[in-house]
Amino acid sequence: MAEEISATMLLDPKVIEDPYPFYRQLHRYAPVWQVPGTEVFVVSSFALLAEAASRVEDFSSNMPCLLYRDDNGLPARLAFGDPGMQALATADPPIHTLHRSTVFPNFVAKRMALLEPDIVDLANACVERALDKRNVDFMAEIANVVPITIIGRLIGFRNFDVDRLLRAAFDSTEMVGAALSRERLIELMTRSNEIGAWIADQLSLAANQPGEDILTSIGSGIESGVLSAAAGIVILQTLLAAGGESTTSLIGNAVRMMADHQDLQQRLRQQPELIPNFVEEALRLESPFRHHMRWVPRGARLGDVDIPAGATLLMFWGAANRDPAVFEHPDEIVLDRPRRHLAFGRDIHFCVGAPLARLEARGVLKVLLEHTSGITLAPGRRPRWVNSLMVRRYESLPVQLAPR
Repeated sequence: MAEEISATMLLDPKVIEDPYPFYRQLHRYAPVWQVPGTEVFVVSSFALLAEAASRVEDFSSNMPCLLYRDDNGLPARLAFGDPGMQALATADPPIHTLHRSTVFPNFVAKRMALLEPDIVDLANACVERALDKRNVDFMAEIANVVPITIIGRLIGFRNFDVDRLLRAAFDSTEMVGAALSRERLIELMTRSNEIGAWIADQLSLAANQPGEDILTSIGSGIESGVLSAAAGIVILQTLLAAGGESTTSLIGNAVRMMADHQDLQQRLRQQPELIPNFVEEALRLESPFRHHMRWVPRGARLGDVDIPAGATLLMFWGAANRDPAVFEHPDEIVLDRPRRHLAFGRDIHFCVGAPLARLEARGVLKVLLEHTSGITLAPGRRPRWVNSLMVRRYESLPVQLAPR
């Protein structure tokens, strides 16, 4: 029953590492669960998540606080940013619609598709280097490198350093991961100002060297008054973090699944046309962003639970994607399963980078399978998850690659 779900389970490191029994408890006993002693609520069922995503007036994307793990192991809230400023992912209509049309004109979608040769070339270079070593940390050698490089190019950052962008992306997602201490959260909030200053310099460069890229679009939006300078910087930080993090997580999770299922790995080598289906199952089973946060500006009811004004709602996409009410054999890889998952969100905040994430994942996996005869976990070295309630990414994924 719901009262048997401990308040500390949400941020328990062991539960964060292996969340599936927790998900099953939520599905069975508390599809909308209030973390005892807090004003934090978790919604885990597919149907109620879909409903909540459509009720933007009740469940706002504006983010007035961040979560951290307090001394008792409970989620606590810390005020964050200017509560009046909304920026794309943290904006509600009509501001969200305006920002989305400003940031993503038609040419951006076309440019995403044109990046496929770059993705393949970069994947080839990374895989060839990794094969020279045979035993590698897949995240460091491939999964971290390709997405952050590609999102940097898509945004249009000038003369960027991949390692610096990666640190900035991971800092941003750690800030919203809820599993860190208050002190660490404040440290990251301070550090975020540094990348914000660098992005401001990039906007100045784009003003002098305009191009067909997101950086130029945002610069134009700031110049025309559609965006404030602060909102433009926040949007670029968000795109960098989401564009790097989501695909990095997806690629790493997919490779771990292939290493664990050798029969599946060989089938994908023999039938590469199934790789897109596998990518969708990887997204469903290990959603790169396990949840997104919503704010409740007024009292609302979801399912049979009353949620007070001012509460925080966690939209648990990762749990919904294993909801047995929707997915038969929810914990298994089923390659012919119809695409229905919520890994990229729902409704107005459906991820704008979803096509690029899919393109990158398909490209990297195809190259990897073409160049190898086997992918296994490296003996004696244990994969390590990032300690985050939000992000489902490997900090380290040691693998052994056998060349073809």
